[in-house]
Amino acid sequence: MGETRTEVTLENEGDREHFLRGGCDESDIRQTSVEGIIDTGAVTLMLPQNVVERLGLGNKGTAFVSYADERRDEQPLAGPVSVRIGNRAMVMNCIVGPPLSEPLIGQVVLETLDLIADCANRTVTPRYPDYPLLKLK
Repeated sequence: MGETRTEVTLENEGDREHFLRGGCDESDIRQTSVEGIIDTGAVTLMLPQNVVERLGLGNKGTAFVSYADERRDEQPLAGPVSVRIGNRAMVMNCIVGPPLSEPLIGQVVLETLDLIADCANRTVTPRYPDYPLLKLK
């Protein structure tokens, strides 16, 4: 069975804030689009180091991570990054992965954007078409 992939638009949120305060032109906002793997076993967003550098994301410390083979490691965090899938967006920090690795989109992104991963059909669709509905119970 193949992987579920989706197009993700990423933007340096610090640049966006700088623009909104009148400090730069909108064309100065660093952004890129990448194809990411939907990883329902992952908790958060992992972006390769080269993408983090291209976006100019700031260092946000480190996080302890565990891998599928049970290895544990400490990885750098970067951000803030705006993550857009379809017409839904959120802002978060990300784990910095090895250069040229594939971006991984984990549960925090899927839950916050209220997206359903259908691994059998390799699709990602909104639970509700108009807006994310976040459960508070």
